[in-house]
Amino acid sequence: MLFLAASVLLVGAAVFVEHHWTGHDGHAQHTRHGTMALNNGQRWATDEALRTGMQRIHDAAQQNSPDLAQTTRQQTDYLIANCKLEPQADATLHGIIAQLLAGADALEKDSASAKGMETIRRALQQYPEYFDHPGWQP
Repeated sequence: MLFLAASVLLVGAAVFVEHHWTGHDGHAQHTRHGTMALNNGQRWATDEALRTGMQRIHDAAQQNSPDLAQTTRQQTDYLIANCKLEPQADATLHGIIAQLLAGADALEKDSASAKGMETIRRALQQYPEYFDHPGWQP
């Protein structure tokens, strides 16, 4: 019995560690699986954390900030830690986060990467298609 309990505990810990340390890879899966969707034809409501983080990324992209990759990573981490959305809205947001992180990856490899900038800008263009962010200016 003790062996069974220890086995269950170890498997549970391994699953937790795997989920916790896969980082943002799970966000890319949302895009691959096509879970970006509207809320019965309507855009999803946003919370303050989502609006703040996305606005900061948007502002950095508009200013062609040399720190865009770093800002994008910091703000996506902020979104993941603070944003509280319904599960389907969260899955849709993860699709956008995956694109933002792909753009940040490209910019970290080459700070002048046109592909990285385009990937981030595309995510920022898609964001208001799925989320109701009052005052958002493309």
